[in-house]
Amino acid sequence: MNARTKPLSVVVAGGGTAGHIEPALAVADALRELDDTVRVTALGTARGLETTLVPARGYRLALIPPVPLPRKPTLDLLRLPAKVLSSVRETRAVFADVEADVLIGFGGYVALPAYLAARRVFGRSRAIPVIVHEANARAGIANKVGARLATRVLAAVSGSGVSARGREDAEIVGIPVRPTITGLDRAAVRAEARRHFGLPDEGPVLLVFGGSQGARSLNEAVSGAAAALTAAGVSVLHAHGPKNSVDVSTDEPNAPYVAVPYLTRMDLAYAAADLAICRSGAMTVAEVSATGLPAIYVPLPHGNGEQELNARPVVDAGGGILVADANLTSDYVGADVVDLITDVDRLKQMSAGAAGAGHRDAATAVARIVLDVASRKQNEQSTT
Repeated sequence: MNARTKPLSVVVAGGGTAGHIEPALAVADALRELDDTVRVTALGTARGLETTLVPARGYRLALIPPVPLPRKPTLDLLRLPAKVLSSVRETRAVFADVEADVLIGFGGYVALPAYLAARRVFGRSRAIPVIVHEANARAGIANKVGARLATRVLAAVSGSGVSARGREDAEIVGIPVRPTITGLDRAAVRAEARRHFGLPDEGPVLLVFGGSQGARSLNEAVSGAAAALTAAGVSVLHAHGPKNSVDVSTDEPNAPYVAVPYLTRMDLAYAAADLAICRSGAMTVAEVSATGLPAIYVPLPHGNGEQELNARPVVDAGGGILVADANLTSDYVGADVVDLITDVDRLKQMSAGAAGAGHRDAATAVARIVLDVASRKQNEQSTT
């Protein structure tokens, strides 16, 4: 028997970068679809993208001090305990204010203080159940800490390094992706999408993007091959980043090179394209594969190698190709990429591989887990 007496209150913690925010908002959207009485509050910081993205999606945003974790021994490491305590106190106040029933964290600066704060709510002795979702192939520090405190631990792929108490690995659910992407029928909106960007109705289109800030190596390699691409009849939609620019001049009006600082309608960009060249952050791989768009993934050349691991399942399924950053040259784009994007049969095979590699229902699956944990907690409290 359901003893719920008030709407469930869910707090999502995924501020900082789009890779943390978008899965959180995708789950929030799925929660609304499953139960329109659920109250969702997003935790964030004043300097993160969430200050724009969260209100635009219609959710309450509560700001807390960020807790960046130094990667090397510095003076910031000595200041860390004080920063953590301050952020934890303010997060507990948010939990108490919204009468939180459950916290789901997606890693990053906001998640760590949220996980710690959930152990005891400000002004009350009860704890808030924690759910952790790890999107990357290798977990960050925040989620490794959160997993030790969590009721449920979810992950995009196995072997990420996080697991709930008593389990060898996390529950594999994929990465939550917004409905405008998972429900996208690329073929059905292809003509509309191409008109939106001023691209021709016919002929192959190459989509290039390097994340919200762009990627210089991708910009240089593709813009340097502009003449070869357009001469082969390949149109280009290139998001170079707001702080970057590309200098392109071609004489092929039937295969234009459209360069823009950023793309506000990624759904239409995916629909307009036949092939993408992009980085392989977890969210990028999830979105691109969910639409069935073949891609050439170019992992960041630094870090711990997680970007290559993010793309590996899609590549192994035949939905993408991995190319090292140093190997993505203008010559490669002008020859190999042209050969690929003009091979219709191969693109069809890759599209099927990409679509089969993702978890299109991940947002709904995670939302159901959130509701289950929150309902159990609220029912327990109503009977004590």
